Amino acid sequence: MNSAIVIRKYKPEDYTQLLQILKNNTPQFFAETEIEDYKYYLDHELQDYFVAVLEDNIIAGAGINYDKEKQLAKISWDIVDVGFHKQGIGTLLLNHRLEIITHRKNIKSIIVRTSQHAHSFYEKNGFKLLETHKNYWAEGFDMYKMIYSKKVI
Repeated sequence: MNSAIVIRKYKPEDYTQLLQILKNNTPQFFAETEIEDYKYYLDHELQDYFVAVLEDNIIAGAGINYDKEKQLAKISWDIVDVGFHKQGIGTLLLNHRLEIITHRKNIKSIIVRTSQHAHSFYEKNGFKLLETHKNYWAEGFDMYKMIYSKKVI
């Protein structure tokens, strides 16, 4: 992995590059219908969202959403541009967010909802499968709900 990668908070001007990254991952890793879902997320549901930048280009994005009532953090909308898969960037972003979450005293658990295409990534990073739902995101895109199995606090 390149040490020149910088992780920073999302800015509105990142929107177009992030949409292109998602489109580059469609339909292999995301359903076509998820493009509109992602736009809605960026416009209305952002809480903590981060981008990985290499040489002034965004190469990945990843978020955290919180449910304070349930003392829950949700790993959300992880996307890595196709030319950068399997280079440790997803792990870098995941570890960055886990570090942030572990410093929040009100969070007791961390979950992720992902697809069959990425569940093994989360499994090898300490998440355990809770349930699956066939064709949840779209036809051929199952939902895997997973919980982080390491100590949060």
